[in-house]
Amino acid sequence: MLLPRRLLQALVSILAFLFMACADAASPTAKSGDTRPIAGDIVSAGRLRMQSQRLAKLYQQAGMGLNAAQATQQITASTAEVNAEFSRLGSGPTKANIRRVLSRCESLWQEMRAALKEAPTPAGSERVNQLADELMIHTGKLNLLIEAEAEAPIGRLLDLSSRLNMLSQRLARLYLQAQGGNRSQGVIVDIEQARKEFASGLLELDTARDNTSASRDAIGLARNQWIFFDSAISRLGMTGRGDGTAVQNVATSSERIAQVLDLASSQYARDYSEATRSPR
Repeated sequence: MLLPRRLLQALVSILAFLFMACADAASPTAKSGDTRPIAGDIVSAGRLRMQSQRLAKLYQQAGMGLNAAQATQQITASTAEVNAEFSRLGSGPTKANIRRVLSRCESLWQEMRAALKEAPTPAGSERVNQLADELMIHTGKLNLLIEAEAEAPIGRLLDLSSRLNMLSQRLARLYLQAQGGNRSQGVIVDIEQARKEFASGLLELDTARDNTSASRDAIGLARNQWIFFDSAISRLGMTGRGDGTAVQNVATSSERIAQVLDLASSQYARDYSEATRSPR
């Protein structure tokens, strides 16, 4: 009876191994399998965080009459993009803690989306800014939870590039608030803090050892755009007010920097997927 028992034990061990292997392969955070969804989810969460501030910036623009028609069109287009990102994040299997934060983000987005449909007023802008900051905080939490699943250092660079994109839009929004008449100490301090954090984060990305030639090129484009953006922002700090050219430069360069940093994030996602796919 010893031989059959040993065979049975061996069979049980093999079946257990196969079961675990299949479970790992099916998991969206499997160590050697499906790495692409993690990178894609980091990009999606980062876009949600960025769009929270970008949409508030565009709403502020519309209220100021600064490229108002274009800003309104961009709000409509970006609203559809945000809806698509939420659909993407909610379509796959995720852990319970991620689902909870995602649900809170969606609730905030529903409120913000409704507020964005109203004609811009001072009270409306204040409400949109409040919701934008709440959504920024919760999508930031979502980013951290998803990033925790990443295994390669490139995951940190991916998250940082998307955070910088959010900061560029937040900085532009705060600048426009100041130009619109809100010169409170809180706004001025937030502008300077966001400006310093962006500059230091961009330097970290630019000098990261894990950069590939493609991601380094993408960050180079962002650095070039930042020169114009920062120059316009700095006029507010030196004079207490900005001229019309500076305001226009902030509006346009913030859109360009959003584009190039989104390209950088996408490149980091590809780099991350390649790094985790390669044999170790």
